[in-house]
Formats: sequence, C-alpha cells, structure tokens
Amino acid sequence: MRPLIKAGLMATLLAASATALAQNNSPVGVWKTIDDETGKPKALVRITEENGALQGKIEKLFRGPNEDQNPVCSKCTDSRKNQPMVGMTIVSGLKKDGNEYTGGEILDPGAGKVYKSKATLRDGGQKLEVRGYIGAPMFGRSQVWQREQ
Repeated sequence: MRPLIKAGLMATLLAASATALAQNNSPVGVWKTIDDETGKPKALVRITEENGALQGKIEKLFRGPNEDQNPVCSKCTDSRKNQPMVGMTIVSGLKKDGNEYTGGEILDPGAGKVYKSKATLRDGGQKLEVRGYIGAPMFGRSQVWQREQ
C-alpha cells in the first residue's frame, strides 16, 4: 500500500511541476509593468488568452499619495475615453508567432495613444518584453514587465 501512496504523491508533484512550467512558457498571468523611463512599477496587468489571442487588463495602479488613485483615460479617443484605467483593456490581439506574440495593439493610457505591439518572453518566462511601435517595430519603445508570483 505504501508504494502506491508514494507513487501517487510523486505523480501529483510531477503534474504540478509540469503545470507551473507550462504557465511560464506563456504570457498568461499577472505582470508588473515597469516604466522604461523611470524604472519604477506602474501597474499590474493580467494577461489572458481568448480564442488564441492575448489581451491584458489593468488590475492595479501604483500611484503616489498625491496622485489620483482612480484615474480615467481622459486622453483616449476611442470607447475608453473617460473610462477608469483600472479594469481597462490595454493589450489586445497578440497571437503566437514562433517565439514572439505579434499582431496586437497596446494602449498608453497616459497619452491616450494606441500602438501596434509585439511581446517576447525572456528569462524562462519571468520577464515579458513588450514593444509598442508605429509602422515597423524599429520605430517604437520597449518595456520589460516582470511576472508576479
């Protein structure tokens, strides 16, 4: 009987490890966005997959005590205009293309601008390089987001 219990425990541990490893091979999860200019955390974004495409919503903003804690996207020009930033979809349409996720869009809610985007997992799935650009990827800027545990 004991060998069966040990075998069951080993199988459970292996399955849990495989699940955790598989999750790190996908951008699905919660990410801490890091401002590429200041190096400071800006937000937590939850990335989900729906019909083969990734989308990301702001779950939390890191704001100073003198800043509006519940800002709206006053500079947005689409349906997100004057909508709360928390809960807002800022990443959409990214689809797996080899080692990258391409063909998507990303919103900069501070500027209200929408850019084409692509993303690449780095450091064993612990970092996500997100690039927003106009026209070609060389005409843009990148941020490296950190996976939240």
